[in-house]
Amino acid sequence: MVTKEIRQEPGFEAADIRISVVLPSYNGEAFIGQQLESILGQLGEQDELVVSDDGSVDGTVPIVKEYQRTDGRICLLKGPGQGIKRNIGYALRHAKGRYIFLADQDDIWLEHKVSRVLQAFEEQRASVVVHDARVFAGEDAAHIQMESFYAFRGSGAGVIKNIIKNSYIGCCMAFRRDLLEVVLPIPEQIEMHDQWIGILGDYFAGKSCFLPDVLLLYRRHGANNSAMEHYGLGRMLRNRLVFLWCFGGRVWSKRRRKGAFGEM
Repeated sequence: MVTKEIRQEPGFEAADIRISVVLPSYNGEAFIGQQLESILGQLGEQDELVVSDDGSVDGTVPIVKEYQRTDGRICLLKGPGQGIKRNIGYALRHAKGRYIFLADQDDIWLEHKVSRVLQAFEEQRASVVVHDARVFAGEDAAHIQMESFYAFRGSGAGVIKNIIKNSYIGCCMAFRRDLLEVVLPIPEQIEMHDQWIGILGDYFAGKSCFLPDVLLLYRRHGANNSAMEHYGLGRMLRNRLVFLWCFGGRVWSKRRRKGAFGEM
């Protein structure tokens, strides 16, 4: 599997891409088609969907290739095969858009997600935009388990707040590509890439914009990586100490970049 060039027109450059949707996949054949449909319908001709598959052994790759056959905006990558954080980092390095949207393989984007988030970038001058989600179970999107992820997590911006209790969830996040300078590489030691991106955005670019709008249906099922589980006290303390160590190192190495983002 190789990267597919998504634009062939003369004079086209990577800078012309407005949005990159980054979607890591792994054995997601059950739901990935529905997610691709919900994403592609909101993208423009100058946008891209970067799918990085991390070694699926089911029908995930054939499904994506079938969509790719008729939609040149899809770029399918062979991931490094080393877990979700490495796969996310690999996909982010291939993203060309000015705005990067994170996506899971099994959720459903609601109508107007893209337009509403882009509006927030423009009006709020934010570097990171987060929105709310409704949580449902299994195959039936009408089987709502939770009306608001925000209410469950007490979501909001802030470095200390989100180190103590993370409220960033990748599938509800988008950010300006200039943040990649401080986000990458994603440390292997940390627990969550979304917390890493969100908190670095808060620190280097100012508080993130938390939209109250519900713009995604978050699917819970037996095989997905859930943001809704609670670890034991020992593991939680360890995760926070490791995060602080990695965060401190990145802040020191990129200290001259503080306040230089979100000026596009």
